[in-house]
Amino acid sequence: MFYINLQGKQPIYEQIRQQITRFVELGVLKPNEQLPSVRQLAQENGINPNTVAKAYQQLEKEGVIYTMQKKGAYVAERSRSGLYDQEKLIEYLKPLKEGGVRKEELLTAVGELFKEEN
Repeated sequence: MFYINLQGKQPIYEQIRQQITRFVELGVLKPNEQLPSVRQLAQENGINPNTVAKAYQQLEKEGVIYTMQKKGAYVAERSRSGLYDQEKLIEYLKPLKEGGVRKEELLTAVGELFKEEN
């Protein structure tokens, strides 16, 4: 289910965090669905359980998952609009800025997008 790039520059816990978040956004993981245990996910991917635990802790802090002591981790119930908070928007927009898109161009595009809705 997860693709972990052990040689990549991105930390492994961050890869896990991003993939779970994306699976939730896409509806692949449903609310209240149980995630693999820390030990199971670590064994399946040949990584340290502390790495998986760190990813799960971050996801819980972000409200993507919740944990129940001795029962495991589960996907949290969140509204679709709750998936796109300020930090997430910045994360999506950063590559545009780094690719040379100017603020004015982005604001114009956003204005056009919302103009279409009205």
